[in-house]
Amino acid sequence: MGVGARAGLEGNFAMRGVAGTAAGIAWDIWRAERGGQEGIARRQRARLAELVGFARSASPYYRHLYRDVPDDVADVRQLPRAGKRELMENFDDWVTDPHITLAKLQSELLSDLSQIGRSYRGKYLVVTTSGTSGEPAVLVHDRNSLVVVSLVVRIRERRTLVRPGEVRTLVRRGLRAGALVAGGGHFAGVVLTEFARRRAPAIARRVRVFSVLRPLPELVAELNAFNPTLLYGYPSAMVQLAAEQRAGRLRIRPVLAISSGENLTAAGRAAIEASLGCRVTDRYLSSEAPALTSQCRIGAFHVNADWYIVEPVDADYRPVPAGVTSHTVLVTNLFNRVQPIIRYDLGDRVTLAASPCLCGSPLPVVKIEGRAGDLVSFAAPDGRTVTVLPLALGTVIEETPGVRRFQAIRTGPTSVRLRLETVPGADRAQVQAAVEERLGSFFKTQGTVPIAVDHADEPPRADRSGKFRQVWSA
Repeated sequence: MGVGARAGLEGNFAMRGVAGTAAGIAWDIWRAERGGQEGIARRQRARLAELVGFARSASPYYRHLYRDVPDDVADVRQLPRAGKRELMENFDDWVTDPHITLAKLQSELLSDLSQIGRSYRGKYLVVTTSGTSGEPAVLVHDRNSLVVVSLVVRIRERRTLVRPGEVRTLVRRGLRAGALVAGGGHFAGVVLTEFARRRAPAIARRVRVFSVLRPLPELVAELNAFNPTLLYGYPSAMVQLAAEQRAGRLRIRPVLAISSGENLTAAGRAAIEASLGCRVTDRYLSSEAPALTSQCRIGAFHVNADWYIVEPVDADYRPVPAGVTSHTVLVTNLFNRVQPIIRYDLGDRVTLAASPCLCGSPLPVVKIEGRAGDLVSFAAPDGRTVTVLPLALGTVIEETPGVRRFQAIRTGPTSVRLRLETVPGADRAQVQAAVEERLGSFFKTQGTVPIAVDHADEPPRADRSGKFRQVWSA
């Protein structure tokens, strides 16, 4: 199919299938829960059928993948799965805009850190992520996708994400939002923050990125100077800052802390709330499914099932019943047209509730294991220990040219064992040397003693639970 034909199909479908105007989308989001489970299921079926039809027409990858699938798809389980590795290997055929290629994205956007948060071709937002599966991914969101995500969050979490009393306090003290995310790359947290900053000078003054890759003393000093009233980002970073607050080095008074990107444990929540003196709430989402759930008034996570299909499955990708924890979860994003995500293995272990939520919403409730974010510590020259965030350490390794997948295991206060999988054609010895050099610089800035890096012969692998962890202590 030619460029013009594919682009024309994309435009026509965007207007017909996902919902025209923002007002129309907002009205549909509002009405969906009031139609009960049948109303939600009806939306799912219609949107799935249109998405599959479009993917077949505009994506060469899906056209080939669905060659034996019936014309009329009534159940998502009629479709084959799509794994992250296979999708990335076929990236140029996966996306539906023929003007987008992986090589162009790398050269025109992703290789330039000054472009973080800038829209690509004036209409797409691009993020990179590795996710729980350890496979790197480049994800493209179109305008409709951004509109749906924004409206779902505003409407369904209007009373739960930030409470009325917190809003009044933020107005009185002034909104200053600090994003605790991994800088130095086009990761979702920093891209979305910088995208908002680019849109308005007022937002740029009140919202800042604080990279968890920075040495802790510098991060603490920057936060003290900014004095954020709202924090959002990795819970492991917040736990680390809570310890700095207890020690008297950090002196901030946030009104609210919003955790995302990792699992927030009960102990972590308690530590953050006690030390920072604010409520902590958490969100479950992903770069592939940025409005996957909304939290209700009693704290349960509801799948936004009018816009996403969630399938908890076992190790053989067979459905697991409600009340049973899955091995992984398949997700279908029903509104992103530029890069259809259909039966995508997200890598998280989840449990769908067996009974309706007490809040009265017909949207299904899900409990999430998600990613673990245990802190890892190394020796300092003066005998102290230096705590390092797993996401910070992992980002240094992951962003090394030639690294495809990795695992870093702290084997002692002065040693790390690495399992590396390199990209095809890369010189493994050169990649290993580059990783060692980057880790050496990273550990030096963090204030540790020299850390020995041992390269394992075995490749990265999942643990006994089936979970793929990237950084942990042995």
